[in-house]
Amino acid sequence: MTNYISGLVAVVLLLIGAGVVYPMSTTNPAGAIVTGIVWCLGAVIIAGTIRLAAQWEKALVFRLGKFHSIRGPGLFLILPLLDQVRMVDTRVLAVDIPSQQAITKDNVPVTINGVLFFKVVRAEDAIIRVQDYRYAISQYAQTSLRDVIGQMTLDQLLTEREEIGKAIEANVERDTKEWGLEVTGIRIQDIDMPEELKKMMSRQASAEREKRANITKAEGDKEASVNLAAAARTMAASPGAMQLRTLQTIDGLGPTASNTVILAVPVDVLQAVAGVSDFLKSRSQPAEIRPAPPDEA
Repeated sequence: MTNYISGLVAVVLLLIGAGVVYPMSTTNPAGAIVTGIVWCLGAVIIAGTIRLAAQWEKALVFRLGKFHSIRGPGLFLILPLLDQVRMVDTRVLAVDIPSQQAITKDNVPVTINGVLFFKVVRAEDAIIRVQDYRYAISQYAQTSLRDVIGQMTLDQLLTEREEIGKAIEANVERDTKEWGLEVTGIRIQDIDMPEELKKMMSRQASAEREKRANITKAEGDKEASVNLAAAARTMAASPGAMQLRTLQTIDGLGPTASNTVILAVPVDVLQAVAGVSDFLKSRSQPAEIRPAPPDEA
């Protein structure tokens, strides 16, 4: 965070010094020059004693090179020329894990990258125990990533990303715990494989989908045959069911002229129908009236 308070104090002191030195310049120019130089140095030193830390920052104060205290957030004062201040960001930080080439347990080369999230919980350890904690934890994450990938197969790598992140997080946190850092999470972003392996996996997935489709179709045919058998038994129990079903099928073809219905009827059936028709006609005609025979004498 920009320390605007220190700059404001320096400007105010310089203005006051200018108001003091200007009247002296007419009577004692040499004394005015010396006074102005001393005043400027004093203003800079006094302004340098005022420091400002943001809410998410902690200030480590080193006095004569030795760790003295932790200050902030807010305004605090230090001893000029004796104290040095090192600001530490305590927010969650994101470090990119660059693409790493690794070989899985089943000897498949892959390229994988991710993101590491961590924060500083003990600012003094993060500054004193390690030279550059961001660079160090990034290197730990890269080596842990390769180690974890080498212990898993390709199928596990593709389906267990969350477990891989937790394993890498546990390794990194175990090694960097003494540095005052806390790992909040690791996320795997991308997994790249050789093109030939991608094509083989695509063919395998296509074969699996075709297999499931054939199984589903066979199960559907089986259920349809069971339903047709039940329908056949129901129609067999009803004498007129087949004729009604035939008429429904004909009606479902639609009244359009483009549909032509052909019914194949055996000749014997037609002859039988014609014989029945003739029989009914003969029964419907009135019988002939014959005269009664004469009585015998």
